[in-house]
Amino acid sequence: MKTFNKTLIAVSVALASTQTLASGFQLNSQSATGMGRAFAGDAVIADNASVLSRNPAAMALFDKDAISFGLTYADITVDVKDVNFAGGAVDLGSIDDAGSSKIIPNIFYIHPIDDKFAVGFAAFSNFGTGTDASSLSKSLPAGSPAPYDLLGETEVTTVNFNTSLSYRINDMFSIGAGVDAIYGEGRLTRNMGTTPLVDVDADGWAFGGIVGATIELDKDNRFGISYRFSPTVNVKGDVNTITSNTLPNVGKVNVATSFDSLDVPLADIFQFAGFHQLTSKFAVHYTAQHTQWGNFDQITAKDGVATILPGQTGAGMSMDIGDKALKEYQWKDSWLFSLGGTYTINEQFTVRAGYMHDQGVVDEISSISFPDSDRNWYTAGMSYHINPQNTVDFGIAYIKGEKVHLIENSSITGIGPVNAITESSGIYYSVQYSYQF
Repeated sequence: MKTFNKTLIAVSVALASTQTLASGFQLNSQSATGMGRAFAGDAVIADNASVLSRNPAAMALFDKDAISFGLTYADITVDVKDVNFAGGAVDLGSIDDAGSSKIIPNIFYIHPIDDKFAVGFAAFSNFGTGTDASSLSKSLPAGSPAPYDLLGETEVTTVNFNTSLSYRINDMFSIGAGVDAIYGEGRLTRNMGTTPLVDVDADGWAFGGIVGATIELDKDNRFGISYRFSPTVNVKGDVNTITSNTLPNVGKVNVATSFDSLDVPLADIFQFAGFHQLTSKFAVHYTAQHTQWGNFDQITAKDGVATILPGQTGAGMSMDIGDKALKEYQWKDSWLFSLGGTYTINEQFTVRAGYMHDQGVVDEISSISFPDSDRNWYTAGMSYHINPQNTVDFGIAYIKGEKVHLIENSSITGIGPVNAITESSGIYYSVQYSYQF
């Protein structure tokens, strides 16, 4: 149970899964221009300051100060159907929409220091999630057995504060590097009637980084590459659960367990992007991205204490239980491929469109909390250039996930296997304002 708690905290330690409609609990929502082209070529196009979220070396393409800020509204639908256990004898029903919608902000600023160096600052999100499956257990009579630890409410948010520097080596090559300060917070509850089985409220900071490079063959053809180093985030706060444990000299009892913090490993991200201006009006661009979700194998709870609940042998006795591996995930690495096109209608209007295929990360161990699957993105966008300095961008994306059949066991009640069918989809709406000084 605890594992599930932290899992989502981990998420926080990230915004995800079916909920964010990207691999694992990763987000793709850093800009309206990127949204419109399915983030194809985003590590090198550099049409506004939001390129900072993908590749710090691309700041070398700017000769003026630039700022961009925007909002993305993620309207997520997660259907959970035919949830049952005991071989289908106990039916918990379905939820038409277990996902939660989010507003995700971002801001980016790039300042060229001279013709060689540029510095940038940004705040955006790379991870996050939100679901509520608690209604599946509310229809049961009080005291009825159910996998309560698998059904509940989860909300997680992360913010990435980035500072980066780029250096232009010559007309063809540029390099860049940055430091990420990542703040994550998460809230997770699991209740059996009025009894709180899980109550998690934690937050924390961690530091990572990003390195990148750009190659400019000429003014119409260029490539970008970057690698983001993601940290293991230690989140601290109230992490309390009730679970069944076997304790030395006592045996199997129900205990209240509490931990001081949780270690949550995040995934490193590698991406390669290309941009080609084929005519004066039309350009194509593409991205291949590899995310190392194989590092996300489990969540580790730190410095635990277990207290035997009243009405049992040894009631009130407490003991240190140290660190504990919570729920295992054993995810696999995933690839993302996107292709897009941009067409300049005139000096005022630019339109774009894109397609992206995003691989799921769940391997042999499935989870109702992360009903991940492969997804397809279909996107479109438009820029309105008020004048050469001011631009307003709009982007929209329709994301469709696959139907997933899940099997999971309850770690608290021992009920299992629990079967469910999940299917996710969503629409992202994004707007952005950009200014070049």
